[in-house]
Amino acid sequence: MTEVTPQDGIAIVTGAGSGLGRALAVALCQRGFTVAGLGRRLDGLQGTAEAAGPKFRAHAVDVADAQAVAALFASLGPIALLINNAAVYPHRDFLDETPDSFAWTMAINLGGVVNCTHAALQDMAPRGTGRILNVATFADLHPLPASSAYSVSKGAARILTRTVIADIADRWPGIVVSDWMPGMLATSMGIPDGTPPDVSAKWGVKLALMRDPSLTGTTFEMNREILPPRGLKGKLKDALLFQKRTPRSL
Repeated sequence: MTEVTPQDGIAIVTGAGSGLGRALAVALCQRGFTVAGLGRRLDGLQGTAEAAGPKFRAHAVDVADAQAVAALFASLGPIALLINNAAVYPHRDFLDETPDSFAWTMAINLGGVVNCTHAALQDMAPRGTGRILNVATFADLHPLPASSAYSVSKGAARILTRTVIADIADRWPGIVVSDWMPGMLATSMGIPDGTPPDVSAKWGVKLALMRDPSLTGTTFEMNREILPPRGLKGKLKDALLFQKRTPRSL
C-alpha cells in the first residue's frame, strides 16, 4: 500500500491549537512533514509549535472564513494531506440555543470542512492525487443531551464526505477521502478518562498517510475499520462464494 510522504507536499491540520489537532500535528512533524496548523487562537498554535518543532507553521485562521481559507491554501504549494479536525462543542440545551449560536456551530463544524475541502481540492484535483481525512463522530446517530448543534453539524459533515466522494471518486481515484472516529478522548471536548490524544493521533496519522483507493468511503473508529451493513442478498452472496469480510486494523 502506498503512503503519503513529505515529498508529496505539505500536510494541513485544522484545529491544531490543542487536543487531538495538536497531537496530530506533532506526530506528522515527527514523520518529517511540514505541517500547516490552523486555529483561531494564536497562543494555542504557538504551544503546538513548541511541541512540534521547526516543521510546524502556525496560521491563525478561522475555518469558517471561506475567503481566508482559500487564500491560505492557495499560498501553501502542493497539498499532500488535509485532516479536517476543527470543531466546537458548545454543550447547550436546544432551548438555550439561538438561531445565531446554532449557525455559529454549523459554520465551524460543517462550514469549516466545506471550506477546507473545497480549497484543498483546487490543488489536488489538477494533480489527481491527495488525501483527505475527516475527523467524525456518531453524534448524529446517538446524540447526547445539550448537543443539538454539535450533533447536527457533525452528522452533516459525514454526509458531506459521501457527497464529495460521489462527485470526485470516478474522476480522481488518486484522491482518497474517508472518515475517522477517534472515540472519546481525554481533551476539553472529551472525558477525563478518555484515550490520550497522543495515542489516538498515532492511529489517525497512520490512517491519514494510507492512500490506497480502497480506503475512499471507509470509516474507521479508533484503530479499526467499521464495515458497512450488508443486506440479505449481500450476505447470501458472501456465503455462496465463501467470502468473509474482515475489517482492517491500524
